[in-house]
Amino acid sequence: MAKFELKLPKMGESVAEATITTWLKEVGDTIEMDDAVLEIATDKVDSEVPCEVEGVLVEKLFEVDDVVKVGQTIAIIEIEGEGSANTTPEESKEEIAPATAEVIETEITAVTETVVAKADFSESSKFYSPLVKNIAAAEGISVAELENISGTGKDGRVTKNDILQFVEDRKAGKTATPASPVLKEQKNTPAARAKKTDAPKATPVVASGEDEIIEMTRMGKLISHHMVDSVQTSAHVQSFIEADVTNIWNWRKKVKGDFMKREGENLTFTPIFMEAVAKAIRDFPMINISVSGDTIIKKKNINLGMAAALADGNLIVPVIKNADQLNLVGMTKAVNDLANRARNNALKPDDIQGGTYTVTNVGTFGSIMGTPIINQPQVAILALGAIRKVPAVIETPDGDFIGIRYKMFLSHSYDHRVVNGALGGQFVQRVKDYLEAFDVNREF
Repeated sequence: MAKFELKLPKMGESVAEATITTWLKEVGDTIEMDDAVLEIATDKVDSEVPCEVEGVLVEKLFEVDDVVKVGQTIAIIEIEGEGSANTTPEESKEEIAPATAEVIETEITAVTETVVAKADFSESSKFYSPLVKNIAAAEGISVAELENISGTGKDGRVTKNDILQFVEDRKAGKTATPASPVLKEQKNTPAARAKKTDAPKATPVVASGEDEIIEMTRMGKLISHHMVDSVQTSAHVQSFIEADVTNIWNWRKKVKGDFMKREGENLTFTPIFMEAVAKAIRDFPMINISVSGDTIIKKKNINLGMAAALADGNLIVPVIKNADQLNLVGMTKAVNDLANRARNNALKPDDIQGGTYTVTNVGTFGSIMGTPIINQPQVAILALGAIRKVPAVIETPDGDFIGIRYKMFLSHSYDHRVVNGALGGQFVQRVKDYLEAFDVNREF
C-alpha cells in the first residue's frame, strides 16, 4: 500500500496559514476522490480541504485549533499501490530557524499539556490565532503584553514568529524600550496630560438576570476589529448624489426573461451598477489606490469587492477580478456565482483577496442611503440605495412637467487623506452619468 500526503493547498497570494476548525473524517474512514476531509478558517473565510485521491485516512498530523502553514502535510492517506510519501510526518511540522525558538516551542508544548485552565484572552478586542494564545498562556504573557506586540501578519496580526521573538527578547531583557527624551517631554506637556485625562473610559456594561449574553462569532470579532481599525486609519468623508435609473429599470424588465433563457442566469441590477462603477474607475484611476505610509500605490487592476450578506447576519466581500474587462454577461455570471457561494459558505480564500474598490447595496434592506466604512486598505466605497418610484421634474424642449421616475441615491465614502472632495464628488457624478445614459436599445 502507498501513502499519500494531504497538504494544505494554496489559498491566495496573501494567505500563508489557516486554522483547522473541524475534522470531517476520522482515522480509519474511507475517503472518495474530492471528499472534504477537514474544514479550515483563515482571517476572513471558512472553506473545506478536499482529497485528491481515494483511500483510507490513517493519520491526522494536526488537531482542531492548530494553525497550519500552506504546503504543510496535514494528513496521511493510504492508497492502492506501492511506495510511500516522500516525507515523514515529522518533517511536515513547521521548522523554526533559531535553535532557541525550537527550545521555546518544546517547552511550550510540555507546559500546555499540563495546564488545566488556560487564559483565553477573550477580554482583548484583537484577533489571535489559537497557536498564539497557547504560546502566550504557556509563557505567562498577559493580555496587555500581547496587545503591545507589533504583529507582522496581515492587518498587523501577531504571528507565531512574532510571539516567539517576544519571548526570546523578554528572557534577554530586551522588551522594555526606554522612551527617548523627546517623547518623555512630549508626554509631560499640558496638552498631553489633558488628552490623557480627558480620554473617554469604556462604560461598564452590567447584564441583569433576564438578559441574554451572546458570544460574538469568530467572523463577527474580525469584522468588528476591522471596522474600528478602518475608522481610526482613514479620514472618512461622504458625498451623496441621486441618479435617475428609469432607463435601466425598463430595460431590465424587458430583457430579463430572454436573458434567463439564453444565459441561464438571473439578471439583477447589481451587475449593471458594477459595470458603471468599473467604467468610472477607469476614468478616475486615482480612486483605485491604497496608502502606504507617505506613499500612494496606484493599482493596475480594477478588482471590485461586492459586499454580500451571510445567513448569520455577517457580511463578506467577495471580489470580481479585472471587472473592467467583463461585458454584462460576464459580470452577471461573476456576481451570481460569488453571491451564491457566499450564501452557501463555499467561498475560497482567494475569492475575497485583492479588492481595490468596494460596492455595497444597502438598498437590499430598504435603506435609501448609507455611510459605509471603507474596506481597508482601499480608499473608497460606494453604497447603492433602494430604487424608488418618485415624482420628478422632467425637462423637455416643450417645457418642464412632473412625471414618475425610478431614482436611487449613491453614497460615496472616501479617505480624505488622499481623495479630496473634488475627486470624490466627480467620481460618483460619473457613475451617475453612466447610469442615466444607459442605452434602452442595448443588446445584452
